[in-house]
Amino acid sequence: MLQKLHIQNYAIIENLTIKFCDRLNIITGETGAGKSILMGALNLILGERADSSVLLNKEKKSVVEGWFRIEKNNNISEFFKENDLDIDDVIMLRREISSNGKSRGFINDTPVNLSQLKTLGVLLVDLHQQFDTQELGSENFQRAVLDALADNASLLLQIRQQFNAYALAKKELEKLKLQQASATKEQDYNQFLFDELKDINLKENETELLETELKLLNSSESVKQQLGSVYASFYEHEQPIVQQLKVILNTVTNLKEYHPDLAILQERLNSSVIELSDIADEIGNMNDNLQYDAERIELINDRLSLAYKLMKKHGVQTTRTLLSIMQELNHKLASITNLSAAIDEKNNITENLLKVSQQIAIQISTRRISVVKSFEQQVKKLLHQVGMPNALLKIQIVDSALNETGADEIVFLFDANKSGRFEKLSKVASGGELSRLMLCIKSLVAKKLQLPTLIFDEIDSGISGEAAKQVGIIMKDLSYAHQMIAITHQPQIAARADEHLFVYKDIVTDKIVTSIKILNNDERITAIAKMMSGEKPTAAALENAREMIGN
Repeated sequence: MLQKLHIQNYAIIENLTIKFCDRLNIITGETGAGKSILMGALNLILGERADSSVLLNKEKKSVVEGWFRIEKNNNISEFFKENDLDIDDVIMLRREISSNGKSRGFINDTPVNLSQLKTLGVLLVDLHQQFDTQELGSENFQRAVLDALADNASLLLQIRQQFNAYALAKKELEKLKLQQASATKEQDYNQFLFDELKDINLKENETELLETELKLLNSSESVKQQLGSVYASFYEHEQPIVQQLKVILNTVTNLKEYHPDLAILQERLNSSVIELSDIADEIGNMNDNLQYDAERIELINDRLSLAYKLMKKHGVQTTRTLLSIMQELNHKLASITNLSAAIDEKNNITENLLKVSQQIAIQISTRRISVVKSFEQQVKKLLHQVGMPNALLKIQIVDSALNETGADEIVFLFDANKSGRFEKLSKVASGGELSRLMLCIKSLVAKKLQLPTLIFDEIDSGISGEAAKQVGIIMKDLSYAHQMIAITHQPQIAARADEHLFVYKDIVTDKIVTSIKILNNDERITAIAKMMSGEKPTAAALENAREMIGN
């Protein structure tokens, strides 16, 4: 509920505070007095755009503040939670516009962006202006009306979750299929490359080891000759190295009793004799085993030729890198099999999500269809009440592609004169007809939709007499459960007010500014009488006004 609105330095409003009651607030005043300016200021704290042209005094900033008392409302609580804002029983919205046109928004003194202000504003205030009838022709609004009457909120939440999960799973499935298609194109070639590497069956560092072996075999005669010479120097020369070391060892052994350090040298010489003997033996064995092997050389050359060919093909220089490529190719080939399994699994998930979404959509459609006839009859009754006895509303529900709201296309068709030709609202209904139709519809769904404070800005345009009286009755009925704020020129509606606010122009320090006051009973009688008969109301008009208020 909007408790209070404070406006400062806005248009022709210098400083104005308006308090509202929790039922039917009626705002009247002469044309140009500033009633529409009040709505413009209210729109600012509801997140609409503004510029510095609205400043009365260009040297000061413009400030609009609104205080809202909230009852239990899940949507509002969720908004504060999602935006990490502190919530209280009273919410204060503030908008400041500086002389350079820059704007700032606040919720409970916490700075917020325009989008956040607008989102909360929609939850707090339902503002219907004289020419704001596009919403009624919107499929989203028409669907929301039908779903409210059908109590589809829970099912809509379910289908939104299921359909979004389905859409995501479907997108992931398509991505996997594209990956599979791309991988399949290269599969044959990758398989050929893999088989080629697998067939040669290279071992770690094999080419490097084969190159070393080939070098040795190709030089085997020279190497064998030199190894034989080395071996001979150990044992077969006139003075073999090993024999000379043994003689030296014997001499040192005989002398060690004469010097304590010779014992250590004896041990070292003994180790050297043993080590050199081992070296000589290994060289001898190596020499014995080393043979020129033409068949082995040919075999190595053939294997290295294959390996070099594959290295060149893949642009690498080592066996290890070639084996890494083979492993990578193996992974690619295996991934195709894995992709097939992943696609099957994701396809099952997608089909299940689609099936669940379709089942929920059927339930939603069934409930929508079940309320259509009753809704059409209730609207017909209310339209008759507001001066449109021949008007009929027809709800058309046709199948559509599944989406997060179900599988229905909902269209409101209208026939203003019982012609039997129903057309879309935007084609056949006048502004006044749309306004009254909107009032009738909102009066039926207000409780269901948890509509916030309802504000009607000259919704009574184009009607008078009994129709205006009936519009006032509907508004009055609505105000028992919802706060209503209405700007009107109709005395029949103004007479229904629980609080009557009168907007007027005043002169303050040689400036014309907008002011507002709450009328007492006598002032209300006079104001309503003026609405009926002019600036100087007749006695009959005054009596008429008194009777209207009394009734």
